[in-house]
Amino acid sequence: MNVASTPVEGKKRGNGSLEVQQVDDPNVDYITADSELTEDLPDDAESIDLIHLKIQSLEDLKLYRFTRLASLCLRQNLIESISEVEVLPVDTFKDLDLYDNRIKHISSNISKLVNLENLDLSFNKIKHIKNVEQLINLKNLYFVQNKISVIENLSTLKKLVNLELGGNRIDEILPDSFIGLENLEELWLGKNSIRTLVHLNPLKSLKILSIQANRLTKIEGLEELENLEELYISHNFVTKIDGLSNNHKLTTLDVTSNKITKVENLSHLKNLTDLWASFNQIDQTFEEVGDELRGLPAFETIYLEGNPIQRNNETSYRRKLVMNLGPSLQKIDATFVRG
Repeated sequence: MNVASTPVEGKKRGNGSLEVQQVDDPNVDYITADSELTEDLPDDAESIDLIHLKIQSLEDLKLYRFTRLASLCLRQNLIESISEVEVLPVDTFKDLDLYDNRIKHISSNISKLVNLENLDLSFNKIKHIKNVEQLINLKNLYFVQNKISVIENLSTLKKLVNLELGGNRIDEILPDSFIGLENLEELWLGKNSIRTLVHLNPLKSLKILSIQANRLTKIEGLEELENLEELYISHNFVTKIDGLSNNHKLTTLDVTSNKITKVENLSHLKNLTDLWASFNQIDQTFEEVGDELRGLPAFETIYLEGNPIQRNNETSYRRKLVMNLGPSLQKIDATFVRG
């Protein structure tokens, strides 16, 4: 019987002490055993979601029963070993989500899931990218917030479109880090310790590059990324907008919270719609900013708050930007210009 450990209302004894009464607790939080969580699911289930249930063991879930399973989501549990994934049906299984568990090692058994398209191992304790070489049909691979220091063992993943490695311990991009990933379209590397942008040339299809909150001092190494559309490089130590000569498809440039002093070297980017440059050291005249951006036919949004150009001209700042930028301008610092 479950009982409460504190009295609902105590009775005083004759000697003045309090007599504690034990009463049934009507709100006991029962924790279902792992082995019971899948009992009621049919053998032909195609999708299983078991989120935040303190699951510790894949074995107890009896996953071998589900011969047509395509998707398994076990987010926010206490799983440490994933060796039991070998029992999942190879022909149908495509989506494995193990976000926020306690996994330290990528079991070699995962290599049997050759039709896997989406794998999320974010928010675990993984130190090494390994045993994924056979997963040649992967499209999305997530390793956010682990303990990875080296980008490796990815060259066989020819179909990979999205790779997320933010919040790890990566301090450099090696010459072979991205070899073989010519179809990758999105690369997320924020919150690492990368000092130099190098060895990105294999990424011919890359459209989005996020490398926020690293240790970069220069925009470089992007010459061969001619399909790049969005570059997020905020919270670094960049001093100059440069190195974008060949990135003519760029629509969004985020250089927030760097050490940039000028809006420059952008007039050739005819597809640019957004420039996010708040909290830098930009101290130009409004005319100079206009000369750089006025000729961009699609330009819509500019963020310059927290720069001397804004702080020293608080009353006239928005009006002068509108006067000096082109008619396509719609938004200044998250506020619409018109309407």
